[in-house]
Amino acid sequence: MKSLRDLLEGAARALPGGKKDPEADAGPRPLGPRLADDADSGRSGRRDPRDRPSAVAGSRMDVAREPTNKRRRYILIGAAAVAVVIVISVVLSRLGPAAPSVDRDSILTGTVQRGDMTISVRGPGTLVPEHIHYISALTAGRVDRVHVQAGETVDSSTVVLELSNPDVDLAALQAEQQWTSAQGGLVELQRTLGSQKAAQASAVASARATWLNAQREARVDSALAARQLIARNDAERVAEQADAARAALDAAKEQLDLLARTMENQLSVQRELVARLKSIYEYQERRVASMKVTAGGSGILQDLTLQPGQWVQSGTALARVAQPGSLKAQIDIPQSQIRDVQLGQRVLVDLRTDTVPGSVSRIDPNVQQGAVQIDVHLGGDLPRAARPDLSVDGTVIIDHLTDVLHVDRPTYGEARSTVGLFKLVDGGHAAVRVPVKLGRASVDEVEVLSGLQAGDEVILSDMSRYGDVDRVKLK
Repeated sequence: MKSLRDLLEGAARALPGGKKDPEADAGPRPLGPRLADDADSGRSGRRDPRDRPSAVAGSRMDVAREPTNKRRRYILIGAAAVAVVIVISVVLSRLGPAAPSVDRDSILTGTVQRGDMTISVRGPGTLVPEHIHYISALTAGRVDRVHVQAGETVDSSTVVLELSNPDVDLAALQAEQQWTSAQGGLVELQRTLGSQKAAQASAVASARATWLNAQREARVDSALAARQLIARNDAERVAEQADAARAALDAAKEQLDLLARTMENQLSVQRELVARLKSIYEYQERRVASMKVTAGGSGILQDLTLQPGQWVQSGTALARVAQPGSLKAQIDIPQSQIRDVQLGQRVLVDLRTDTVPGSVSRIDPNVQQGAVQIDVHLGGDLPRAARPDLSVDGTVIIDHLTDVLHVDRPTYGEARSTVGLFKLVDGGHAAVRVPVKLGRASVDEVEVLSGLQAGDEVILSDMSRYGDVDRVKLK
């Protein structure tokens, strides 16, 4: 390899006006006898007188030359090297980085078209019954027997499963005992109050007889006293006894009336106690009866996963009964697209084997996991493939545009925004980035407002890793 000095000298000679150094071309010259002798004499410290120049010898000596200006030559060489470096740097900076290559088979392209476009949104969902009857446990218990399996048709009286709980049975027996005891207490109270009433009525009758007898004696003694047949004091004493008998009669009547009023109140309280205890007993009997769990409705039994021996708590949903002929679709629409969905809009529900038309009947006001749930009422007879909990896809038809530019929806870029898309050029061997203004978007298409023309082919795949270049090669 050439040294750096050789390269610099070659560059200097290539410049205009550059001079060649004949000595450089000649290469190094050997030392003559004189110079060799001078070197020897210099080492010895003596000089041979024969070495002095003479007229004859002078004719044989080399002609003296002017010393070459090497500093000027080195300056020219350095300036030439700097100029070469500057020229190369400017050329390289103007060239820029090479366009990266993209495998044509790894990308998806689409062609811009002009025509009609349907605006729609899509989301996944499931078929659910419009009317669902849930079977719940009225009391806690252990599963003893399962009579019906999920998927079977049941009616309201079908026994689905049987539970058992000794505490419930004991509570029912205790409630029955308390109710029976209260009934006995009512009978005893009626007997007691009846006896008291009869005794008081007898007392009233006795007091009445005493008063009547005293009243007669008072009249007789008063007549005798008027004839002076008896003493006046005796007549007055008999009259006072008649008044006392009258007062005793009035008191006995008041006690009889009070007993009659209080007896009714006491009997009413006891009857209410009996009625309450009867209600408790009936409730406990219903708990016992609920251990035989019935469907409670007609339809297909679903979600029954209990097995004998399992324990269930009160209020636990044991299963549900769905009417298979009345189904609706619940579709989850992304929250970014729900703003255009309205009640009554047409919906196409894909059942994987059939497509069923419907309409939006309800829009959930809440957002759950980035989506809003809508209910779709399915009209007409449903195909045999329609079953509860079937996974479906729903497409809501928002609007229909006519005579617009549209292209398949790219993997990036939102509706009503400006994005950079790579448009194919050079016969499909390269693609350049162009700004494209997008309009309304559908499930798989988007409206093109500006930046592209009909027939342009663009890359729809994600090109975010080429965000720092404006051109790519397709291979």
